[in-house]
Amino acid sequence: RRGPLVSDGRALPASDQDATALRFVGCGFPLPGHQVRVVDESDRELPERRQGRLQFKGPSATSGYFRNPDQTRALFHGPWLDTGDLAYIAGGEVFLTGRIKEIIIRGGRNIYPHELEGTINDIEGIRRGCTAVFGATDPDSGTERLVVLAESRKRDAGTLETLRQQINEVTVDLLGTPPDDVVIAPPGTVLKTSSGKIRRTACRALYEEGRLTGPQRAVWLQLVRLFLAGLAPRGRRLLRRTGEYLYAAWSWLLLAMISLVIWPAVVLLPVQRWRWPLVRGALRLLALLTGTRITVRGRANLETPSILVANHASYLDSLVLAAALPVHPAFVAKAELAGKPVSRLFLSRLGVIFVERFDFEKGVEDARRISRLVREGRQVLFFAEGTLQRMPGLLPFQMGAFVVAAREKTAVIPITIRGTRNKLRADSWFPRRGAVQVNIGRPVRPDGDDWAAALRLRDRVRKAILRRLGEPDLATTYTSLAQMEIGPAEEERRP
Repeated sequence: RRGPLVSDGRALPASDQDATALRFVGCGFPLPGHQVRVVDESDRELPERRQGRLQFKGPSATSGYFRNPDQTRALFHGPWLDTGDLAYIAGGEVFLTGRIKEIIIRGGRNIYPHELEGTINDIEGIRRGCTAVFGATDPDSGTERLVVLAESRKRDAGTLETLRQQINEVTVDLLGTPPDDVVIAPPGTVLKTSSGKIRRTACRALYEEGRLTGPQRAVWLQLVRLFLAGLAPRGRRLLRRTGEYLYAAWSWLLLAMISLVIWPAVVLLPVQRWRWPLVRGALRLLALLTGTRITVRGRANLETPSILVANHASYLDSLVLAAALPVHPAFVAKAELAGKPVSRLFLSRLGVIFVERFDFEKGVEDARRISRLVREGRQVLFFAEGTLQRMPGLLPFQMGAFVVAAREKTAVIPITIRGTRNKLRADSWFPRRGAVQVNIGRPVRPDGDDWAAALRLRDRVRKAILRRLGEPDLATTYTSLAQMEIGPAEEERRP
């Protein structure tokens, strides 16, 4: 939808009947070994369908400019390389919206040159593919002017004036405002690359050097119009940014206050079945006070005993499942969480099972311990990816849950979590607004008790989660849990 994108940077899907919709070509998913992200002006990663600066890292990234350390420093933001593009991500796929240096900001709204150029090219008398739209700085006022440079073979004064009027009309229809200057030039004026691409920056330089002529509007009129047009969009952006910071602060304040009450209560209550309802109620209160709507589908698919397997997208996943599920399963967590006394005591009182991910002998003993719980009729919950990452996508599943399920002939219930990654990404502590969906799938039963049966069970469960997740499959990108923990792009070091 045009309005939300140009004014607020929100890439909301448009209906098929929307004649004003903006169209951008999808660039697909990142190549194996690469990571991408979209960030705001403060270099904070944005959620999906929010436009920002596109950055990436991986083996294809340059090491910098040759003998130009200043430009190299400007190019990199930590390990991330700034592409100079504006983009948004939807379902893990990258959509480029334009080059930052070519985007025209007018009255607080982003104007995409290629779209206006395509519309002007349809005007009879204008040479197709020979239009350049760019922003030029007014030397007197310092404001940015919207300039249209179009080629035409017509040289009659009356015809040229008619073409200017038509260009003004289509610009108003498309953008809601006319251009500051329209230059109708003879063929060969618009500069292009050898492949035929419009060189907007070079055209802008020609214009600012005075080598293109056109009528000039009064400076005071430009200033007044730009000031009035920019008040509302700039105000909205300021309010949105302020609201984001206030929301993040409010969320952490609430979590801290609730933790001060819940932690001692969980530690002191003598019976585990009393602790879980208290935690569930506190987390639901946290979701309510932060405006986080949690939608749960498929509660009827839960059965006991069973093994629950969920995807892992965010630090919030455990909190969401504890608040959303009507049961209180034994969560399986990495042993590293038991390294701190505060978290170890709290999680142990809730029945969390700590497992060793990289020590084979300890892992075997952990599997036996989990098998005993399943035989006792307990529900056990695994995050089968074994870790999480900031990029969208489903990582390979580890075999622990499925080996236990096959050995104990126990059904596996796939659980798909959506929305938590947008609320709080890995390696980020800046929560954002957003809704969360939890989809509880039908039980998947093992067809044997050997390793091959566990592999088949894993593949069926993973397929069920991937189908509802709406994110890319990263099974071929990562081959081991250790690689997932490091990340292929992290193995590259900048000189």
